[in-house]
Order: sequence, then structure tokens, then C-alpha cells
Amino acid sequence: MPEEMKQCPKCNSPYGYAMGDETYACPECGNEWNVNEVEQEAGVKVLDANGNELQDGDAVVVIKDLPVKGAPKPVKAGTKVKNIRLTDGDHNIDCKIDGFGSMALKSEFVRKA
Repeated sequence: MPEEMKQCPKCNSPYGYAMGDETYACPECGNEWNVNEVEQEAGVKVLDANGNELQDGDAVVVIKDLPVKGAPKPVKAGTKVKNIRLTDGDHNIDCKIDGFGSMALKSEFVRKA
């Protein structure tokens, strides 16, 4: 039986302990999980407008003008955005754009640079 601890996928506690060969339990929230199933679920793919898979740290190019609430001008098509971070939700890219600051973008409006 492995003696290492795994992080709980439910509460992120670092004290998940082994109950069997592949089963772990969390002493803080009581969650039980299979390590192999959690590793497969963690591989959420984010695709750009052309179907290329995006990764954290990639650079992307905006493919159409995007209006920004509270800003007098839109983010122009062709704007290059560096060092993106992927998130869950509708707007699945977090980034910083010069002249606008921190923003959340939808992956369907960008292509990999």
C-alpha cells in the first residue's frame, strides 16, 4: 500500500491518505476517491477557434473586435495576448491585455499564436 498523501479533489486538503491500492480518503471532508479517475477528469481541454488545444502560458491572438464594458474602445482583432491562464466557466481564459488590464476571454474568440 502506498504511504504518500494525495490532495483531496473536493476540499484541496493535502492530507488524503491511502485506503487501498488506488482508493484515497480525506480526513477533513470525508471524501473518498479513486486516483486514476481523478487524474483522467483533470484533463479538461480548452480549444481555440481553430480547434488547437490551449495550455497555461500560451500566447493567443484575438480574432474579432471584442467590446469591453466600461471601456470606450473594444479589444481590436489581431491583439496578441501573452501568458494566458486557463480557468473553468464560460470565459475560460484569464489574461492581462495592455491598455485594458486583467480580462477574461472566451476561447472561441482567440487563436493560438
